[in-house]
Order: sequence, then C-alpha cells, then structure tokens
Amino acid sequence: MPELTVFVRPGCHLCDDALAVIGRVGATHDFSLQLVDIERDPVLHARYLERIPVIALDGEELYDFFVDEDDLRRRLDALESSRA
Repeated sequence: MPELTVFVRPGCHLCDDALAVIGRVGATHDFSLQLVDIERDPVLHARYLERIPVIALDGEELYDFFVDEDDLRRRLDALESSRA
C-alpha cells in the first residue's frame, strides 16, 4: 500500500487545506497516511518550517504548500496499476 507522509505544524491553515484534499483522494484511493508534526523534531522543524505542508508519497517529496489533487490521483492510479 502506498504511504503518504504529510509534514505539518499545529495551527497551519495550509496543512488543513492539504489534509482536506488528501481526504477527498482517500475516498477513492487506498494509501496509508502518516502525519509528522515538525514541531516535535528540531531537524524537521529547520528543514520544513518555510515549506509546510510538505507531502511525500513513498518517501518522494511531491508538493509544498498545496496538494495537486489531479496529480496525486494520477500517481496513486499508476502505483496501483504497477502493483497489480
């Protein structure tokens, strides 16, 4: 199953927007979702503070700030096809 990792920070409205998009995609695609609070790790905080939310699919960082919903759907479709 593909793994979607979202680097977030409490109170981040862009993070909330990204999670809403991911929720819509999750209604039609299977993936595991991991939320990583950058405030809990000084290294992640320094790396991602100016870019959050950052969304990675199977370890590959794809999006900063906003999720391209159509692109994410295409990528998940391609992964599903390749694993079938």
